[in-house]
Amino acid sequence: MTTVFPSLAELLQARYGEAQAHPETALNEALTTILAHRSVRKYRDQGLPEGTLELLVAAAQSAATSSNLQTWSVVAVEDPAHKAQLAGLAGDQEHIRRAPLLLVWLADLSRLADVAQARDMPYAGLDYFEMFLVAAIDAALAAQNAALAAEALGLGVCYIGAMRNQPLDVAAALGLPPRSFAVFGMTVGYPDPAQPAAVKPRLPQAAVLHRERYQPDQAPAVADYRRRMEQFYADQQMKAADWALHSARRIAGPQTLSGRDKLVAALQALGFPLH
Repeated sequence: MTTVFPSLAELLQARYGEAQAHPETALNEALTTILAHRSVRKYRDQGLPEGTLELLVAAAQSAATSSNLQTWSVVAVEDPAHKAQLAGLAGDQEHIRRAPLLLVWLADLSRLADVAQARDMPYAGLDYFEMFLVAAIDAALAAQNAALAAEALGLGVCYIGAMRNQPLDVAAALGLPPRSFAVFGMTVGYPDPAQPAAVKPRLPQAAVLHRERYQPDQAPAVADYRRRMEQFYADQQMKAADWALHSARRIAGPQTLSGRDKLVAALQALGFPLH
């Protein structure tokens, strides 16, 4: 069953693997939903209630968007064969097949191009990296709102970065127009209570919180995190992994990027010149 955290102190301890200072704030549903997030990869064989998808999209559209340009879209995939196809393009992850819903979040500049074309106006500004970055940020903000909404409804989610492994094939599978790109996917479904996901500790705030100026010496915080993660893996009866070593291996070279070292060329082929 999902772990219940009756206090803010317990939520923060789970998030960091150690007791944390916190204000005298009463725990509420919003804080609980945010702080108790975990990636869910095991789902029950249960569909989503009617209207759930539309509610998640409404939550996504309630996120901030740069200049109200709304440069994102989402493709909802529920057909088992279609999910299986996309799973094969995204690292062959079984939870993509098992989840009742796969959401593929897009950086989408095609709509703005159509709007400008319909008015015989130029749209060369879309060719610049700034606009792609705006679209990718918009998609991420929208998706995180949807994720929080899903978790507030008792659902679990898992982001799928591997949707970028084969971007041209994913674009073809989804029928994407030029100037649209699948930034990531997200599985959505009811967590399997027999295989609960744990809250994974994050880096200490000393590594990510800088006051007034950036503090470059993060070695003590990283060493502290390694210790906390070792304890987490022991508690979960999982094989221990050195976070620093794992992370260094992940960035060792283009061969460790799962095909995403060719992402710029793929984006250009999908209609993003990236000037």
